[in-house]
Amino acid sequence: MRVRLKHFTWAWFTSTMSTGGLAIALARTPHRFGGLQTIGAIVFIFNLALFLILCMCMTARASLHFAHFKRSFINPQESFFFSSFLLSICIILCDIQLYGLTYGPCGPWLITTLRVLYWIYAAVSLINAIFQYFVFMIDKLDRRPVPFNLSWFLTGYSAMLTGTVASIIAESQPPEHRISILVSGCAYQGFGFLFSMVLVMLHIMQLMEKGLPPAAVRAGLFIPVGTPAYTIIAFIGQARAIPTSYGYFAAHPASTEILLTMVLFISIALWILTFWLFAIAVLGCIWAFRRPGKMSFALPWWAFIFPNVGFTVATVDIGMELGNEGILWVGSAMTIGLVAIWVVTVGMCVRAVVMGKIVWPGRDEDKNM
Repeated sequence: MRVRLKHFTWAWFTSTMSTGGLAIALARTPHRFGGLQTIGAIVFIFNLALFLILCMCMTARASLHFAHFKRSFINPQESFFFSSFLLSICIILCDIQLYGLTYGPCGPWLITTLRVLYWIYAAVSLINAIFQYFVFMIDKLDRRPVPFNLSWFLTGYSAMLTGTVASIIAESQPPEHRISILVSGCAYQGFGFLFSMVLVMLHIMQLMEKGLPPAAVRAGLFIPVGTPAYTIIAFIGQARAIPTSYGYFAAHPASTEILLTMVLFISIALWILTFWLFAIAVLGCIWAFRRPGKMSFALPWWAFIFPNVGFTVATVDIGMELGNEGILWVGSAMTIGLVAIWVVTVGMCVRAVVMGKIVWPGRDEDKNM
């Protein structure tokens, strides 16, 4: 156990990103049945417990193998997965809003708590986005240039999804606090989207030059899907949460309708980009499955879920704005698909741990440390 904990990497937090994301999808799916809210709440509570277990395992790694743990922050293959820890917190904040306030029983104390946690997360995510990329610009690093990896997206996402959190929690906040949350959320989303689009270009160039990545990490092809998908969620949610009778929007009453119309059509344009990235990832994975046994489980498999949560919720949001039942049914079908792939991924993850395929010397993101 001591040896295996040494190889417990930050990539494990992609599992809590995805499980918490599934709870969001269940809360936002348009076609509902009795008990669905309870199922979503169970997934949310399970994700909280899983997050605490992962935190304890990472603490044990730091205690037992501190030098190895410290190197995880400067090792390019593992370091960027640290942002999955922050993204897990981000998703938990969204789940607290949905299951505690939007569809839950909690009172005003939770509104204030979420507001404080939002600003703490906003500060930490921006600091992380600055310093984590800066670390790999320092001359002390042994390897130049630092090889591009799809995990680079995660650090930008940790800042970008501040805008998604803002769009979800703003609806419950008092108008005087809502405006600052919406403005900051828009700024973070714009930064994260533009920065992530640079990485999308690098990703496409790498595919053109080097071809598809190894089969075991082919699921990581879905990571870029989150760039436009979560931008759609953020912009539509922020436009919906505008306090029409307060401040700037009270003085300019037409601005709310203008913004809603504008973000809807921008979102439709981004949706087709999302679908293109999704289709490339699907074809890449199908190509890997042509040879049985080649696409063995690795922690990047959790990328089957988290980015596609954004794609699913974005589809639902566009369908709701257009009032189109066909689009909403597509969103519900996508939610069912998310549940199915989550069940498969959980089973494969447990099997890989039991069989020593992961959390094992030389088989994880720290294998070159």
